[in-house]
Amino acid sequence: MRGKLFTQLHFPALVDNNAVHDRKLKTHHTTKISVQPGILMKMLRRKRIVLFMAYFLLLVLTMLNLANYRWAKDPQQCHLQMRSTSYQGRSDIRFLYRPSIAKKRQLVYVLTTWRSGSSFFGELFNQHPEVFFLYEPMWHIWQKLYPGDAVSLQGAARDMLNALYRCDLSVFQLYNSPGGKNFTSLGLFGATLNKVICSYPLCSTYKRDVVGMVDDKVCKKCPPQSLRLLEEECLKYNTIVIKGVRVLDVNILAPLMEDPSLDLKVIHLVRDPRAVANSRIKSRHGLIRENLQVVRSRDPKLRRIPFADPGHKMSKKDGADYHSVGAMEVICDRTYRSLRTALNPPGWLNGKYMAVRYEDLVDNPVKALRNVYQFANLSFNLDIESFALNMTNGTSSSSKPFIVSARNATQAASAWRTVLSIQQIKQVEEYCYQSMAILGYERVRTAAEAKDLGKSLLTASKL
Repeated sequence: MRGKLFTQLHFPALVDNNAVHDRKLKTHHTTKISVQPGILMKMLRRKRIVLFMAYFLLLVLTMLNLANYRWAKDPQQCHLQMRSTSYQGRSDIRFLYRPSIAKKRQLVYVLTTWRSGSSFFGELFNQHPEVFFLYEPMWHIWQKLYPGDAVSLQGAARDMLNALYRCDLSVFQLYNSPGGKNFTSLGLFGATLNKVICSYPLCSTYKRDVVGMVDDKVCKKCPPQSLRLLEEECLKYNTIVIKGVRVLDVNILAPLMEDPSLDLKVIHLVRDPRAVANSRIKSRHGLIRENLQVVRSRDPKLRRIPFADPGHKMSKKDGADYHSVGAMEVICDRTYRSLRTALNPPGWLNGKYMAVRYEDLVDNPVKALRNVYQFANLSFNLDIESFALNMTNGTSSSSKPFIVSARNATQAASAWRTVLSIQQIKQVEEYCYQSMAILGYERVRTAAEAKDLGKSLLTASKL
């Protein structure tokens, strides 16, 4: 205390200066502490604004890139590019946004029914070197989902077509047996008669540009290829044609024909339903399951004319014939729906539908073929025209069911007139009179009129 008092008494200025210095230090520290948080907040706000603007700009650029990628890119080309692009480093994803050249594909579905000459008609596409052709791919659906009725399987058939027209053949795995081996190129229905599968580069047996029937015994010796290799081959073609008998109504295909990413056309191959019924009876053993599936779709409430004359004793053959002819009720009903739509086509069908009568095809195959190729945007091929002439002007009047061979097609087209009983004819006409009227097939009144081959029952079609 004495020292402190001494200092205050003898050195007052020193005390005052020290006090002032202490106050300045306090003021300085106080100011530093109060100003520093404000500066930090300003810096943080600036950083947030810069980060937000950078994020927003990145988001806008990404959305623009994705929008351009979505609309400028063909779905099939996306699939092709992803497959063919070599491995890219994880840090380099620019290849995903590279613009690609859209490849225009012509897609064709041959809409028809069993025993309408569709195997021969499909062969005219199978032989064309510019066509990737598939024969009855929906067979796998009907076999796997048996005993489902024909109508209930229509959606599954359309979904399969949607995948196949995009060269996505993995859809076949959905109908593989549980625990079964993976599908190969030779596992597809009709594969051993397919020019693409049996020709280079998938097989060295045949040449794609050489017209001629494929020998299934020879093609069976080709090495089975993976579906991925077949997909890559599919992507090389500008035209994909699928022939099927299991889509019963063109209206089922409306979602595919409305899809802007698919340029799908329909060629409707039709034939006199009495000839179809006669051929179904001849092929009864090969169509047992299909006949049952179609007959299950009949309306049980409808009254029908008797299948046979009164007093006729039914046999096992009659039972098979009953299903063969009975299926015509469902087939003709669905055919009529297609024809009714085609007469007044909606926008999705207008300009994308063509009807071909089998009788016109075999009467003048070159003219019919040229019209068909023009509709499908295919080039004319003189070798295929010669092939069509030879196949329709053979010496035989008939051939084994499901086998394409040279025969007298005109004679075969009218064979029903001398084979079917008048009761069977009347039954088919009862089922099919509406579609027959549109297509130009006249009804008969008596058995004698049916057997009079000098009288034509073919008039002009309304389509």
